[in-house]
Amino acid sequence: MDKIVIEGGNPLKGTVRISGAKNAALPVMAACLLTGGWHHLKRIPRLRDIRTIQRIMMNLGAAFRELDGAIEVNSDNLTGYQAPYDLVKTMRASILLLGPLLARCGRAKISLPGGCAIGARPVNLHLKALVAMGADIYLDHGYIHARANRLHGAEIFFDIPTVTGTENIMMAAVTAQGTTILKNAANEPEVLDLADMLRSMGAEIEGDGTDTIFIQGVDHLRSSQHEIIPDRIEAGTFMIGAALTQGTLTIEGCVPGHLTSLVEKLKQTGAEITSGNQSITIRGPDRIQSVDIKTMPYPGFPTDLQAQFMTLMTVANGWSMIRETIFENRFIHVGELRRMGADIEINGGQALVKGKDRLFSAPVMATDLRASASLVLAGLAAEGGRTEVHRIYHLDRGYEAIEEKFKGVGASIWRESE
Repeated sequence: MDKIVIEGGNPLKGTVRISGAKNAALPVMAACLLTGGWHHLKRIPRLRDIRTIQRIMMNLGAAFRELDGAIEVNSDNLTGYQAPYDLVKTMRASILLLGPLLARCGRAKISLPGGCAIGARPVNLHLKALVAMGADIYLDHGYIHARANRLHGAEIFFDIPTVTGTENIMMAAVTAQGTTILKNAANEPEVLDLADMLRSMGAEIEGDGTDTIFIQGVDHLRSSQHEIIPDRIEAGTFMIGAALTQGTLTIEGCVPGHLTSLVEKLKQTGAEITSGNQSITIRGPDRIQSVDIKTMPYPGFPTDLQAQFMTLMTVANGWSMIRETIFENRFIHVGELRRMGADIEINGGQALVKGKDRLFSAPVMATDLRASASLVLAGLAAEGGRTEVHRIYHLDRGYEAIEEKFKGVGASIWRESE
């Protein structure tokens, strides 16, 4: 097992290029199960979660081949419909295989998923929707068993917007008989990216980007070529890093329109930000000002950037209130930030942060993917020696070579074996 070691105090300066979005790549790869032929996917990030879903799909009979900067996926010869626990347990997004397997094979057996311990994230909204579309579903010994001769269109209302739920039912509906209408659907950029991929396969989808999506089922799909969108969470993490270290950083290969809520909050801290067509340049403030945030579904402030922004607020001027409305367990990084000198009080879904002059280096332990990133950021700003971030396998699930990218813009950071 590895750890990341950081010697803080260096401002981030230079240019960093953003990888493809993990949360877009996973559903796009799952969609390759819907039909045969070679699907050509560009900008797939090299991440632990990507390797996990690849192993699961290979276990189902899918074939993969790697090209320069891309992968190709073929599911002509599926040999199974089961995603076993020993593979699924490390990644909640494996539930995304349920919809395409049920649509393609007429049956699916998926272990109830695992992953980061940041909240319940129940899959009942996925199952309720599939039942409305004609699936027979039951749970047994930790597995979801689903069967349907052919799914049929239905009007689905999600009690809360769910990104993976919207994506799963979109994939299930593209070959269902009739029209499916998804109401209160998620409209994150990753959902739109999947819709673009499905349309390139011949699917008929309208309304993505709004809370109502219309899907007319088709009889046949075809293989496709698709390029994954940039990872807005990775881009946001580097932007916060620049603000935190009073650095000047250009983020290349991103979509500024995907980051408007973060840009607005960072400007309120005193950062100077200019946006290009596919780039953002940020200059960190001489004195960081405290700002309140409240996580919300897109286009609100992303829950996946809450922990990183909290790290920024620990050294801001004044008090800030962080409200988490998406996941109930997403303050578990607070104890580790306190080890570094942060002054944070938690009351239910709210965290009150009193900004201090500095953080201090300390050994800390990552508890989930985004918490890992927040601790790396804290280490970049900490004084007094080395910060060691342990259990970084969480970090490797969602950030491609993050220590190398930070090193490339001036950070003193490296990876060591435990």
